[in-house]
Amino acid sequence: MFRFNGVNHLAMATGDMDKTIRFWRDLLGMRLVAGLGQPGYRHCFFQISETDLIAFFEWPGVRPVAKKDHGRPVSGPYIFDHVSFGVETEDDLWSLKDRLEAAGFHVSDVIDHGFIHSIYAHDPNGIPIEFSHNVEGVDIRQKPQMRDKAPSHITVEGSEPQGGVWPPVTTPTDRSRRIVYPGAGSELFHGKKSD
Repeated sequence: MFRFNGVNHLAMATGDMDKTIRFWRDLLGMRLVAGLGQPGYRHCFFQISETDLIAFFEWPGVRPVAKKDHGRPVSGPYIFDHVSFGVETEDDLWSLKDRLEAAGFHVSDVIDHGFIHSIYAHDPNGIPIEFSHNVEGVDIRQKPQMRDKAPSHITVEGSEPQGGVWPPVTTPTDRSRRIVYPGAGSELFHGKKSD
């Protein structure tokens, strides 16, 4: 089975890349590691950790979303509630809270969720963000905790991936047929193909 090594990147949208860079790079301290673009859009990537990035497309006409409380139920079409970024220490969580408040952003109280302590805020685009620190001695990655009082039968199957649920691969792509096509940004790193 293949293994994931983190979130390569989350892709968000903004109508104001400069304001977005000021928040994510200058206030939160995430390095701006790539900037791509052409007339009509810009695309910037910020480093969250050694393996994780967050990216933003800047498109004309994009406006900040209306703020919604994190985790508040909604109905109808909806695909995203919030994203949480981990911090190394409890002191980091409090320092981040102080920094965001000093910059004029509303930040929640520190909330104890049992396995993490979290604060909640919104970026300049209205994107709901959470910052979390793992509670010492409680690591759900090492010891999964299923505390749902009304779990579905699929949840009760446990934390490990279940085999036999999806059809097996019967015709894997042969190495000789693996083609990688150029996409947006490839010309900036690899140059343009000559005719």
